[in-house]
Amino acid sequence: MIARISSLLSADELAAIRRRLEAGAWADGRLTAGYQSAEVKSNLQLPQSDPAAREAGEIVLRALERSPLFASAALPRHVYPPLFNRYEVGMAFGAHIDNAVRPIPGTPHRLRTDVSATLFLSPAHEYDGGELRIEDTYGAHSVKLEAGDLIVYPASSVHSVAPVTRGARIAAFFWIQSLVRDDAARTLLFELDTAIRGLAAQAADRDSLVRLTGCYHNLLRRWAEL
Repeated sequence: MIARISSLLSADELAAIRRRLEAGAWADGRLTAGYQSAEVKSNLQLPQSDPAAREAGEIVLRALERSPLFASAALPRHVYPPLFNRYEVGMAFGAHIDNAVRPIPGTPHRLRTDVSATLFLSPAHEYDGGELRIEDTYGAHSVKLEAGDLIVYPASSVHSVAPVTRGARIAAFFWIQSLVRDDAARTLLFELDTAIRGLAAQAADRDSLVRLTGCYHNLLRRWAEL
C-alpha cells in the first residue's frame, strides 16, 4: 500500500527544519548504504550524530505523533530516527530494496523495516527530476510531493530516486516497524479504518459503526505483534 499524508508539517515546522539543515555538515550518502545500494547511490546525507539532524528529526517525530492518518496507514510500533538527504544536479539513487533490519543507533535494539517513508522538504518548483519511483503489483509509480508532504510505502518495494537536473531535492527518510507485519493486512485495516471514519463523519447508524469498529479491532487484535 502506498499512502500520502499531505501537510504533515506546518509552515513553521518546515521552516525550522530547513534552518537546521542549512547549518548541517552534509557528507557522502554512501557511508550509510549497504554494499549493493552503495553501487547505485549518489547523494549527500547528514550524519546521524549531527546536532542539526537530531533536532530536525525530533520535529518530524512530533509531527508523526499527532497525525491520525500516519497512525492508520503505518500502524507504527517503532519509528527509526529520521535521516536527511540532499540530491544536487546529477545525483540519483538507482533501483534498490531497503535492508530488512536496521540497528537503532546508540542502542542495542534493532528495527524490522516494514514500511518506508519519505518526507519531502523542498518545494516542488525548486528542482527538476528527483522523483521517487516505487514499483508494486500495479507497476511503477512516480512520486514528487510538495514540501511537508509524506509518502509511506512497503519497505519490500523496489524503489529509486530519479536524477536531479535542476536545483536541489532535500528530504527526510525513515522506516517503521509496524504492529502488523503483512502489507496486505495493513492495507485492509487502513481501508476499513478510512471507511469507518467516513461513515462517522456522515453520522451513519451508530449500531453499524460499532460493529464495523469491532471488526477493525478484532482484526487488529488477531494480526498485531507486540
